[in-house]
Amino acid sequence: MANPSFRASSSTEGFFQTLPIVPPQFTNPANALLTQDSIHSSDDKVLARILALYLPPHVPHVTSHIHRVARIALDPSVLVHCVDAESNHPILRPLTTFGEENRTDPLWTTAGWKALKDIGIKEGVVAVAYENNNRSWNRRIHEFALGHLWTCTSTMTTCPMSMTDGAATLLSRHLGEDDGAQPGRKEVFGKAYARLTSRDPKVAWTSGQWMTERTGGSDVSGTETVARRLSSDELAQRGAKGDDKDAIGMPLGPWSINGFKWFSSATDSGMTVLLARTPKGLSAFYAPMRRRVITPNASLSGVENDQVQTELNGVRIQRLKNKLGTKSLPTAELELKGMRAWLIGIEGQGVKEISTILNITRLSTAAGSAGGWSRGLAICRAYSKVRKVRGALLQENPQHMKWMANETVKYWAAAHFAFIGVALQGAVEQDWDDMVKGTRAEALIPKDRREVMDLLRLLTPVMKAQVSVAAVQGLRECMECLGGVGYCENNEDGGLMNIAKVFRDNLVNPIWEGTVSVMAEDVVRVLIDKRLGRGDILNNLFVPWIQGILGSCKSFEEEVSIIKVHLKELKKLAQGASKDDLLYCGRELLERIEVIVCSTLLIYDASMHEDGIARAISRRWVRSKASQQPQKLGVSQRGEEALLDKLIFLGKGPLGKAKLERL
Repeated sequence: MANPSFRASSSTEGFFQTLPIVPPQFTNPANALLTQDSIHSSDDKVLARILALYLPPHVPHVTSHIHRVARIALDPSVLVHCVDAESNHPILRPLTTFGEENRTDPLWTTAGWKALKDIGIKEGVVAVAYENNNRSWNRRIHEFALGHLWTCTSTMTTCPMSMTDGAATLLSRHLGEDDGAQPGRKEVFGKAYARLTSRDPKVAWTSGQWMTERTGGSDVSGTETVARRLSSDELAQRGAKGDDKDAIGMPLGPWSINGFKWFSSATDSGMTVLLARTPKGLSAFYAPMRRRVITPNASLSGVENDQVQTELNGVRIQRLKNKLGTKSLPTAELELKGMRAWLIGIEGQGVKEISTILNITRLSTAAGSAGGWSRGLAICRAYSKVRKVRGALLQENPQHMKWMANETVKYWAAAHFAFIGVALQGAVEQDWDDMVKGTRAEALIPKDRREVMDLLRLLTPVMKAQVSVAAVQGLRECMECLGGVGYCENNEDGGLMNIAKVFRDNLVNPIWEGTVSVMAEDVVRVLIDKRLGRGDILNNLFVPWIQGILGSCKSFEEEVSIIKVHLKELKKLAQGASKDDLLYCGRELLERIEVIVCSTLLIYDASMHEDGIARAISRRWVRSKASQQPQKLGVSQRGEEALLDKLIFLGKGPLGKAKLERL
């Protein structure tokens, strides 16, 4: 009998896996209603549902913008910048050719990094939240939907963008104030705010946020950076020398800051907000990153543009951090010597001022985590449609579909949790009748702005902690879905298949802006703060808010009963507990609140917009939190569940509405 003939593979012959096609995650045909075509057409179904929940049904200028950014994020001409920024990391050039300190341009970043920042600025990933002509819809939902789609392609330029967002929010609260003891402050803050919210890359600034020092991460009580108010004689002397202007010709502030900052992301930004110690305590300051240097040939009365030179404003970059992820983001250690700055707000109340930025950046951390998870699952869906194992596509493998369906359920819960925070932030900033009335979110957003602020104060640290951790685990599962390819740094084909990079970048989110333990401590502070929720935020605000939402959820009797059990357990955990007891159970508090809020939002959304998949997902999530033992399924039940798994993961399938309702 003759031996069979085999043909050996080579570098150019044999099997090659078909490259998956990752579709845009949001699709909204021109002038289509949010409640119809966009949900069915979008690859990321829950994003479309969230937009349909919080936005009016017909806002084509908003949805077409989100539609366009979904495509920009996957455009090969844009992805090439992503690969450049990921492949060529920032470097520090501390010395000039002849060994002098390089105070002009010591930090080098790639053309790709700069291009991605410019694209984000042009598309208004921050600016749309501050365009006051947008009154009839939630501007924050618009903004964070853009970020959801842009975050992975942006290659961490969304980090400085989130701090820019926070700085813009902070400065906006001080624009109407008089100069007080700082002549020129109002104009300086106005110019900075205009740049933070600009869509012109030639004008726009991003902002840093400097809190962390060597004494500790989120604990600012040991701050060693010191600010000193310059005397009138000192200011006059500097003015006589002509070195009292920032890079755009505005006066430098009357404070001089010295110290050391241990972590500073967005070191290439145009400005920063930082904490420093003054005689009255920790205070917040605005400082431009660069100041003018007058050349010998320049006139002090009017410097010509071609004669203007700038240098760092009393900042010395000691070294760049070598991090596990976020490699394209220049995070540095900074020594401050004579950094000129302006006091923000009241001296000694810096922590209160900086918390405005933290509220935004923590919200951005949660939403960005969900955005990264969304991209990971989009890649998994595309891969499952082309990858064969033992002759069959992965999308026909019941075990694979069950696994990915369960991951999809977790992602839906996280996305809903992040966006309720976004919606509440919008409600703090806009009029309820303008942006909530007439939407499906009327029962979700309280009319009383004080209640909205208190709810946001409670929920922000919970969602920051829980969503960021869940996304890390979810992206690890997405890596596994691709097998060995998922573990590799795939920068070929525009880097679209590089889940490993998305995973590494997301690993910082449970740490950045406060670890999970710090978030738990923050929640405890909220629960015992008698100034919030009319003296008892849990019983006077949170519980009634959840119960009010549940009252409008129809056909979810079993799920509502499970949520009420969790509410009861949460109240039992907190009732009469000392601060030390609450701190000991801090992570359990985070988990309880997460389960209650996510469960409530999922069933509310499913009841607002009839859809069998959304109903199935909400039931799976809630029942998975009921501590029930898994039941053995018969052959017919197992077959129906397998079909439902496919529907949940892929977003479409053979089951009709009537059959879905029976599952």
